[in-house]
Amino acid sequence: MLMRYPSALFAVTAALFVSVASGCGDGSPQPGGPGAPHGRLFGVTFQTMNNPFFVDLNEGLQRVIESHGDRLVTLDAQFNSLKQKNDISDLLQQQPAALFLNAVNWEGIRGSLIEARRRNVPVIVVDSPVSDPDLVLCQVASDNIEAGRLAAAALAEVNPKAKIVILHHSINKACIDRVDGFKQVLAQHPEMTILDIQEGKGTIEGGRPVMRDLLGRFPELDAAFPINDPSALGAISAIESAGKLGKVTVVAVDGSQEAIAAIQAGKLHATAAQFPKEIGRVAAETIYEHLAGKPVPKEIKIPVKLITKSHSGQQ
Repeated sequence: MLMRYPSALFAVTAALFVSVASGCGDGSPQPGGPGAPHGRLFGVTFQTMNNPFFVDLNEGLQRVIESHGDRLVTLDAQFNSLKQKNDISDLLQQQPAALFLNAVNWEGIRGSLIEARRRNVPVIVVDSPVSDPDLVLCQVASDNIEAGRLAAAALAEVNPKAKIVILHHSINKACIDRVDGFKQVLAQHPEMTILDIQEGKGTIEGGRPVMRDLLGRFPELDAAFPINDPSALGAISAIESAGKLGKVTVVAVDGSQEAIAAIQAGKLHATAAQFPKEIGRVAAETIYEHLAGKPVPKEIKIPVKLITKSHSGQQ
């Protein structure tokens, strides 16, 4: 769930400037000036915007919200739990109609959820569940356990005796679920072995040095499961630098355009594609159902789909 897309891929609201490509700016909501748009205010806070997945998710939210004549403030936590907490606090001061949340830390966000409830601001979680679902209206996310299963099954098909390392991001519930799903399939393949699990931080920059270290420690290593496409691209960079391209099978989750290009180039074997625009659309439509007084489900899972070289079309 983590790479760069051009900043033109999502619209910056009048209330906030978010620099997608560089992560510049503090991402704090700013009061609207005389020309600020009217309509209800909605807010979304992402663990990072330096990832095309969240850019697309934001676009899915924005399309629905702006079609209702309302406006969306987009906040970039830059993987900083304290920043996300402060951003939410600032946003809640403006009494938004609702808050969409993609938590940096699935357990550490509890205090912000309690404050949102105290202020009667409904919260919809997008992409990554939180540890206190009773404090939120609804959680809309990919079927992350299935994504992990798909990645493992794709690996088992081509490397049934794989010696695997996992590049994790263990403070994120979506990633925890992916690893759990991955392990479920491995349990059916006793000759497949996990050599080690390390924190790859879900980024290219985090995945590269971790993979480089793992390659040095485990000469027998011949497979890797980074929990998202950005960390997979970082891992592939390390594999290529070590001269082991083609000797280590890499599978991941996201379905980004960069990952599809890597699949076509023979560097990435498979990725379990998510559909972030659909997550955003469903989440936004769900909050409007709630605001109209209609009941909404506590959890909505968006299906995932495996992409390989033989099936790597557009999502």
